[in-house]
Amino acid sequence: MTIDLKKIKAIDVHVHAEVSCHDPEDPVMSEFFDAASAYFHAERRRPTIPETIAFYRERDIAFCLFTVDCEAARGAKRVSNYEIAELAADHKDIVIPFASIDPHKGKMGAREARDLIENYGVRGFKFHHIMQNCDPADRMAWPIYEVIAEHKLPAIFHTGHSGMGTGMPGGGGVKLKWGQPMLVDEVAAEFPDMKVILAHPSWPWTDESLSMALHKDNVYIDLSGWMPKYFPKQVVHYANSLLKKKMLFGSDFPLIKPEAWLAQAKEVGFKEEVLPLIMKDNAATMLGLR
Repeated sequence: MTIDLKKIKAIDVHVHAEVSCHDPEDPVMSEFFDAASAYFHAERRRPTIPETIAFYRERDIAFCLFTVDCEAARGAKRVSNYEIAELAADHKDIVIPFASIDPHKGKMGAREARDLIENYGVRGFKFHHIMQNCDPADRMAWPIYEVIAEHKLPAIFHTGHSGMGTGMPGGGGVKLKWGQPMLVDEVAAEFPDMKVILAHPSWPWTDESLSMALHKDNVYIDLSGWMPKYFPKQVVHYANSLLKKKMLFGSDFPLIKPEAWLAQAKEVGFKEEVLPLIMKDNAATMLGLR
């Protein structure tokens, strides 16, 4: 069974799988999760993948599910992309499996990407260059991008400030410079067949993301990681006008709950006719669900 757009209320393009069904929570990531939970005032316990699926099914919200592979930079064992893909295969009516591959893995990472797409049904990718400690345009990632572009799939790139590392000594060694949206512009230009999703409102570089989404037909913005009442005013302005078909709903679950985000989005000035585009229609088109 595939996703029935008539039966779902929204599509959340930004949902994290942070613990494996098979392995204990990684101790390196535990420190980052402690800090992120404090920063977001969120529950510390991370839900399992089956719990996340049940949570979204109960709310009739489809979602893109992924881990973050930062094994090279942080020495943290990732949740397996294959585990996510296999669980998603049993819940195709609600889960859209994404994968994350550390750019440092280069050609070997490209092999994994191709296998995940062609044999496991993965439909997108997630990069978090702040946690992966590299420039999004570093040529070591080109082999991975080439596979994604060949299959005309989307890739989410973290942009702006990061709750990961906030409040830790030295920010946990995380360098915010790799979250500057304009660093992704070269990638979007060189790989026009890859849909580039700039995650979050991108503060303190919000205007860069808005410019890129306006300039390039393959660039979108997901509004995850912030509650809508904190959005910079220009985000709502452009969502209501020039970028109304480029904005996507994302929560950043489990740190932000989707129902809280959606409820608040109705109160910050989005036009009535724009909200359905953000909540579901733009993502359905971008993901090729119709």
